[in-house]
Amino acid sequence: MVRLGVIVFGVGAVATLVTVAPLFLGLHPLPSAAYFVCMLMGVGFALAAAGLVRSIGAQRRAAALASQDDRPSRPAGQAESPSASPSALS
Repeated sequence: MVRLGVIVFGVGAVATLVTVAPLFLGLHPLPSAAYFVCMLMGVGFALAAAGLVRSIGAQRRAAALASQDDRPSRPAGQAESPSASPSALS
């Protein structure tokens, strides 16, 4: 999704340069449809940002799952040994 956003942003950026260039060169401005293509720049940015947020969420979920898998589990009904309790360490 991030890659797609970057591509759409690039198309919008090129369209912006092509649309603004005639204004600086003293030529006739392009039709309104060209200005609407320029809005792809913002759409691409939003797509890339949404993809980045999704990627961050997926990495956090994977890290949380991995940290849960790393913890040793006790069989049910088995009490914690007294030597490992925080009060025994004090």
